Formats: sequence, C-alpha cells, structure tokens
Amino acid sequence: MKINSHTKSVLCLFVAYCFISFGLSNQSLAQQTKTFLVKTDQSIAKIEPKMWGVFFEDINFGADGGIYAELIKNRSFEFAKPLMGWSIYRNRQKEGEVLVINRKEVNDANPRYLQVKRQTDDFELINEGFKGIGIKKGIRYDFSMLYRMPTLGIKMILQLKTADNKIIGQTVLTPSQTNGATWQKQAANIIATETDPKAKFSIIFQGKGDIDLDMISLFPSDTWKNRPQGLRADMVQMLADMKPGFIRFPGGCIVEGTDLANRYQWKNTIGPIENRKMIMNRWNVEFAHRPAPDYYQTFGLGFLEYFQLAEDLGSEALPILNCGMACQYNTGEVAVLDELDPYVQDALDLIEFANGDINTKWGKKRADLGHPKPFNLKMLGIGNENWGPQYLERLAIFTKAIKAKYPEIKLINSSGTGPDGDRFDLLNTSLRNSKADFIDEHYYKPADWFLKNAGRYDNYPRNDSKVFVGEYAVHADSKVIGSNRNNWQSALAAAALMTGLERNADVVQMASYAPLFAHVDAWQWAPDMIWVDNLNVYGTPDYYVQKLFSTNKGTDVVSITADEKNVIGQDGLYASAVTDKTTNELIIKIANTANQTQTINLNLDGKKKLKSKASLDELENNNLSETNSLERPTTIAPKTTTITLKGKRLSLVLKPYSFNVIRIPFNS
Repeated sequence: MKINSHTKSVLCLFVAYCFISFGLSNQSLAQQTKTFLVKTDQSIAKIEPKMWGVFFEDINFGADGGIYAELIKNRSFEFAKPLMGWSIYRNRQKEGEVLVINRKEVNDANPRYLQVKRQTDDFELINEGFKGIGIKKGIRYDFSMLYRMPTLGIKMILQLKTADNKIIGQTVLTPSQTNGATWQKQAANIIATETDPKAKFSIIFQGKGDIDLDMISLFPSDTWKNRPQGLRADMVQMLADMKPGFIRFPGGCIVEGTDLANRYQWKNTIGPIENRKMIMNRWNVEFAHRPAPDYYQTFGLGFLEYFQLAEDLGSEALPILNCGMACQYNTGEVAVLDELDPYVQDALDLIEFANGDINTKWGKKRADLGHPKPFNLKMLGIGNENWGPQYLERLAIFTKAIKAKYPEIKLINSSGTGPDGDRFDLLNTSLRNSKADFIDEHYYKPADWFLKNAGRYDNYPRNDSKVFVGEYAVHADSKVIGSNRNNWQSALAAAALMTGLERNADVVQMASYAPLFAHVDAWQWAPDMIWVDNLNVYGTPDYYVQKLFSTNKGTDVVSITADEKNVIGQDGLYASAVTDKTTNELIIKIANTANQTQTINLNLDGKKKLKSKASLDELENNNLSETNSLERPTTIAPKTTTITLKGKRLSLVLKPYSFNVIRIPFNS
C-alpha cells in the first residue's frame, strides 16, 4: 500500500500522541536534574521472603504439552474422540482389527484401552504429539506402556520419525506373555539421531496375535532433575532463575471448572498416573477464535508434583481449592450449603496431606507416594475469582472449619474479578470486616491504568487484612494478539506499578504475574510471561521485569522521595528502594516511562558507609512495541554495568523508556 504525504503526517501525529499518553514528551525533562533522597537507615516496612512469586495454570498448553514432559497426546484414549492424536496406517483394511474398549464399570478412572487384533501386514499406529513432538539429537527417549498379551506372537518396532517420515530413532520391543487379564508394564528406550521440533512417534506391529494397550507413553530422559516421567527442564529452569517466593497452583479458572463436575479435584491428581482420572481442560471450549479440542488434563502434573516443584525451587506452595462454586462466567453452578461438607473436607485433607506426620491418614498417603517429609504448607486459597454473597456464605463455612483445626494456616480470599466497582467493594469491605488473612486482587488493565495506580496502596490500612495481588498483567490493544502482547510498553508499565507494590510491602505481601506459560502454536490467552515451542523457551520483557524484582527483593523497604514525596509518576518516573540485610546492600529500582533521557542525583542519607562501586541492571528500548521472540529471545534483556559513587551521592543518566536496578554494597 502506498502512503501519501497527508497519511504520513497523520501517522506521525498518532505515534507522537501514543508516546505522550504513555510517558512524557516535554523536552525540558532532559534538561533538568532531579534529586532523590534515599534514607538508608530507616526501615519503613519488612519484605516477606515470599513477596514475589509465580502463578501457574494449565492454560495455553502450560501443563500437558508444556511443562509436563509427556510427548504422547491422548496416551490412554480418554479424549472425547478416543483416537484423537492417533492415526492408523495399513495396506489392507480388516474390520475389527483395532477396537477402543470401554471398561467403565471395572475402571472408572481409566476406562478405555486399545485392543489390537494383528492379522494384516504393514500395520502402523502413529501419534502426532502436541503440535508435533520435539526431538533432540543424542537424547534418550523413554517409552512405556501397559499391556495384556495372553499369547506370544507380537513384535513392536518403535520409531521416531520426522514429518516427512524419515526415521530418526528406532528400537524393537517384544512384549512378554501376560497372565490372563493381568496388566503389565513394559519399557524401552530410543536414542534420537537428529533434532526435529515436529516429529511423530510410530509403532509398527509385526507377527500375528492380540494385544491390549493402554498408557502409551514417551518422555525425554533430560527432565528436570532427571526424574522419570517428570517435567520439562528448560521451562522449570526459567522459574528457578527467578527464585520465586511462592508458587500458586493449579489456577486460575481451572480450579472452578465450567461446572462443578469439571472442577479441579486434587485427590484425583495423586497416585499412579494410570489411576488419575483425566478430564477436559476448561480452556478446550472457552475461546471460539482459538479452538482447542485436544486440550485435556491428564494430571500427570498433580498435587504431589506441584508440592515437589515448590520444594525444588525453595518456594512456598500456595494451592487454591474450589469452594463449591463453578465459574460464574460459565454456568455459575454452586453446591448448596448443606452439601458443602465434601468440599470443606477436601481442604482439611489437603492440609493433612501436606503437613501431617506419617501416622495420619493423608500424611501416610504422602509418605507412601515417596515423600515422608512434610511440605510445611502455610497458606491456602479458598475459591479463585469468585464473587457475590454466595461466595461469602461458602467462604465463611470453609474459614470456620479450617481455622478450628489449623489456626496457623493463612487463607487467601477472593475480591472478585477486578480492582474496583460494586463487586470489589462488597467483597473488600466484607472481608476486611471479617479480618481476612489475605485479600486476592486481580487486574488486567491497559498500561495507563498501571501508571495511574502505582500509588494504589499508599493509603491502604497498615494493620488490617493483607493484599495478595494474585493475577495481574498489562493488556495491550486488543488488536494485538499472541506473544506480541508482551511488549516493552506492557512490561515497563508493570515495573512502574511494582515499585508501588514494593513500597507498600507491609500491605501487599505477595504478588504474581499471570498467566505464566504459553505454547506458540497452542495458546488461548495472552499476554504470558514465558513462551515455548516444542524445543525452545524464551522470557518476555515481562519475565525480565519480574525476575529483576524477585532476585532483588531485599529485606526492608526504605524511603525514596523527590521533594519529600514518593516517586509516583513525577516526570514519568517511578521508584522504590530496599535494603538487603543478608547481602548488606542497598537496592534502588527506577522506571523511566518518559521518552526522554533523565538525569537523577541520588542522595544516600544514612550512617552506613557505601562502597564506591555499584552495579546497574538496565532494561530499555526506544520502541514501546518491541518484543522478544524465539528468534530474538533477548532483544529486551538486562544489561549489567558498573557505576561509581562519589561518597554518598550517585548520578544516574536514565535512558528513555527504561527500567533500572541499582545495587550498592554497604561497607561491612
């Protein structure tokens, strides 16, 4: 399309307007030096070690097809279409050669299996994986299956194949004869000879005879901590690098379900994986413009694995449980109050599962599953994003029962779906009146809202219910889709707001960005902090902002002011400061949301002496629409330099559209 001079003028005016609306374009900003006073000796709030965490939900193929490293889709034939993900190839067709058998009366958790009556040549069963199977050269892939084969006669050739059917890994498995109706497990492994992000898995059957197959599985051997049937190591490493204070799981709207039958039930997610009852993932049907008919929850990543992950990362576990209410945007179905006991009992049993000794029912269950040591659970969420008087009624029942038996457990309560309005006001007022431990606030808003609300908590009650900002993200223009929503403007605006969360750490004691993971070929919702394909992972600008806060959280908030006022948007600047008593450092965070370079003089007032050398981590880009990608994963990523102090003064030149973290060591 050709652009004439008039159109160019209009576009230029529009771009200028966009810059002005986000930051400031006044040329005088570059000419004036601002002075920030930091009082390094005066702690104004303690920072919880768990302050900055992560929120995990199985959305955007975050678990199955994502962090849960299983490569076979529909491994137990339990999808609504039992052979979804599978293809059968043969030269000659014979009726009844392959049957899907349903044994629901015998096994309600895993009713279906595949019966193969091998009577023809060139019979092949192929699985497409989750948008293909990511195969890496030189890696061992571990195959397993449950099977019954009363007579010998079947040989299975296991193959890894490229999309154009080139074999890049192969082994032969000859199943042993089984005893009648008894299911056995057999395993094999394949070494990949090439890398392919879109491979497939094939079983070629040779010989004649009958065999029943279930739980056909394929895992890479290089899982997190090399655990069999474990988690995808590169995705977990991204979390480990953040050093999160907590992990909230399993959601999110997953907790609620489209109806109560579809809700998350933690007891169905522990024990042998073949006994974990699969259900449809609620995001399967949620977005008509992003259909996901192959999105299910196998619960291979279940509550034991969630607790184990939190333990691995040195994070506190924050499970969220259903409160007897399905998603109010879907069915709004509720359990009647006099039938709420099973839901409450699930909460009580979960605490015992996490913390009970091995002489308790659920503590013994945990020990039997391989973890005799308690997980030391300290907090629990009741309901996700529920609202209205019906939520308050059910919450009161849960709270009474849990506090009576476990008064030390802190409870997270929902404030609804947004940070303001009648829905929020009702819940926030009621919860504060009832002295709730934590009130969970969620906000998905434009960048401008984040900038305007960086002082939101400055006037909140200090000795009242604490705030958990459980879900938040800047939402760019709705015309921007997918990973492009995670642009620099969004991340920078989040950084500005987070300085306000940190400044008010005595009120906001926990915060987590949402959502966490998304697959580039299978997402339903954006923006997401971390994006993956079948072989690769990258952090968005939002990821690096979150990581900088989490790895620089400190132990005590100290005052940073300009003209005796908190730095909340004056000249487009936002700032917070903390000291870290464990590392003996002063850490200052400054977001420059203006489109001009700004010079800052930091006056560091305190008795402690400071070392002359400090470090500066800088995130910056002149283009607010810039993003990271699989091809350019670190376009916006921290760059570290050394800076020099003059006594207790430091002069900084802040680049336009930048987020800066300064670490200044104290002299010991």
